[in-house]
Amino acid sequence: MSDPIEAAIFEKLAKADPKNVGGKSIEPADVAKELQPEQWQRMLPKVKATALGLMRQGKLTITKKGKVVDPNNFRGVIRLRLPTEAETAAALAALPPVESSDDDFD
Repeated sequence: MSDPIEAAIFEKLAKADPKNVGGKSIEPADVAKELQPEQWQRMLPKVKATALGLMRQGKLTITKKGKVVDPNNFRGVIRLRLPTEAETAAALAALPPVESSDDDFD
């Protein structure tokens, strides 16, 4: 994991839910404060954007008031948590199909 924001998100989640039982969530602001304590407000949009990308990959779930948000349409205060197996499967099913090329480079 080369992205420091991504790493910080998963580190915070590991601390919040050390047994990986699920259901424990964190605030994006906590991640931003850990990365840049003095200017965390500037980091917050980057943390949210990274979380959104991770949600679309099925690696993270974004919730609002305990309910999973639509990744294409949400606003306001959110929380981050690890996804259930069903949420991961749904996110991966929503990804566009990978185009395969018939060209062989022999």
